[in-house]
Amino acid sequence: MATSFKGQNLFGSGGHRFVNRRMGRRVISFAAVLGDPVTPGTFESGDWEVWVEVRGRLVANTDTSLWNLRDAILDEAKFGVDAGTLIDEYGHQWIDMKFLTYEETGPTQRGRDVSVGYVAVFGRLTGV
Repeated sequence: MATSFKGQNLFGSGGHRFVNRRMGRRVISFAAVLGDPVTPGTFESGDWEVWVEVRGRLVANTDTSLWNLRDAILDEAKFGVDAGTLIDEYGHQWIDMKFLTYEETGPTQRGRDVSVGYVAVFGRLTGV
């Protein structure tokens, strides 16, 4: 099964993996809230927001094709773009996700193909 975000196969040009970020209950220290390092204790502050990273490589035949892949990704990562469903290669779905950031992890590699590593972060934001 192909991965997708809002029905688009944004990352299928190269290998990629999905990584869940921190999950579960958010526990905060009173010291952090009060700004007093000697205040003991902690409290629960709800659940962590759902954040998922997609890590991989974009691969294309030419520089122009690589830029086309980047542009398609960046169109979804802009402010004001609607949330959608993120689906991994095994069919697991995360609904109401926003594409938050796209970061390249090194220089463009040129050889038989043109490629670049990336980390894309998606989140289901509360209060938005």
